[in-house]
Amino acid sequence: MGSPLGNFIRAKRDSIQPESLGLHRHGRRRSPGLRRLDLATRAGMSVEYLARIEQGRDHNPSPAVVNSLADALCLDPSERNHLRYLAKISGDQCSVQVAPVPPPRRVRPSVLQTLCLLEPGVALVTNRLGDILAHTTGFQSITSRTGLLDDAEPNLNRYLFTDPRSRAFFVDWDDIADEHTFDLWQAPSLENLEWLTSELAPVAGPEFTDRLSRHVVPRRGVLRLNHPDGHQLRLLRETLELPMDAQQLIVFLPECDQTAQAIDQLRRQSHGRLRSIS
Repeated sequence: MGSPLGNFIRAKRDSIQPESLGLHRHGRRRSPGLRRLDLATRAGMSVEYLARIEQGRDHNPSPAVVNSLADALCLDPSERNHLRYLAKISGDQCSVQVAPVPPPRRVRPSVLQTLCLLEPGVALVTNRLGDILAHTTGFQSITSRTGLLDDAEPNLNRYLFTDPRSRAFFVDWDDIADEHTFDLWQAPSLENLEWLTSELAPVAGPEFTDRLSRHVVPRRGVLRLNHPDGHQLRLLRETLELPMDAQQLIVFLPECDQTAQAIDQLRRQSHGRLRSIS
C-alpha cells in the first residue's frame, strides 16, 4: 500500500529520465523513469532497503538516508523540505492511532483586528485544510456569486472538487487543485488530515485522491480568476503564517491596473462586511 514518503520517492523516481543523470537505458522497462537499482546506487543503499521505504515497510529512515535520497533525486529546496516532512510524519504514523478530528476553527481577536486593518482589501484567514475562517469585504466581493462562500463553513478543497462552478472561477483549475491538495500534507495534524480526507474523498473521487498521493510540489504563480460578472482578475498572493494557530493570513494584491479597477467596481457593487466564520 505504501506510505506518503514512499509514494513521493516513487513518483519522483518515475519522473526522472536516466539520460538527465548521465545514465544509459538498459533494455525495456516495466515502468518509466529511473530504476530502483539506479536510485539505490546513487543514494548509496541497497535495493532491498529502498524497496522497504517505497513500500512503506520502513517508517524511520535516518536523516542521513533522507538527505542521500534527496541528493540522488536532485530535489530542489521545496521538494527537499517536503521529503523531510513526509519522513517525519511517516515515523509519527507508527505511534498510537488517534481518531480523526477536525482542527480548531477559532481565530484569535488580534488576528481579526489585523484583518480589519486590511479593509477594504482582499484577504482571508484559512488553515491548511482549506477552511475559510474569516475574510474581508474585499474577498467577499471578488468571490460573489461563485458559490465559494455559500456554505455555513466554507472550505476551499470541498469547493474545488465538488462544486462545478469552481472550474469556471479558477482559470488554472488544475494548478490550484494541485496547490491545495499538496498543502493538505501540512495539516495541523495527521488526525485533522484524516478527518478531511475521509469526508472529502468519497464525493471528490480520483481527481482528489490521485493528487493527494502524487506529492507534486506546485509552482505558485499569479492567481487568475474569472468572475461571473465578466471581470478577469490577476492576483498576487502574500501569505503570513500563524504557526501558533496552524493558520494563515493570505492577502491578495492586484497584479495589474485592470485588475485593480475591476476589484474597485466589484467592491462598489457589494455590500458585505468583515466576516468571522469560526
